[in-house]
Amino acid sequence: MTRSYRDADYGQGSPNRAGVSFMGSQAQHVYTDQASIRKLESLIDQLPAHGHVVLVMQDGCSCDGVVSARPNMQMCRDTDQHEGLNAQVKLQRPDVPEWNRRVWLDQVARVEHLWV
Repeated sequence: MTRSYRDADYGQGSPNRAGVSFMGSQAQHVYTDQASIRKLESLIDQLPAHGHVVLVMQDGCSCDGVVSARPNMQMCRDTDQHEGLNAQVKLQRPDVPEWNRRVWLDQVARVEHLWV
């Protein structure tokens, strides 16, 4: 049985800004190795502004919505105060204006595009 994103908390914090910047955000995980950074960049490339997507999470849950703005890499600190990179995407639902979710991209296994 696939759980919905509504059943779990995958991300919260400051909105993304252009470029890599220190946001004061705290992420569960941060990355400094090139392979992980390339994976985050690949996910960012798959998330165009206003694209309708389903994010399939590493734990099998999924979350669908419209990308409010293309995500950007952020300099963050993890729970041990190590600095590194991660990224968030903000999803919204036009039919439910008060609904939105921020998702840390390192928790995303794959992106599926919904074509309307």
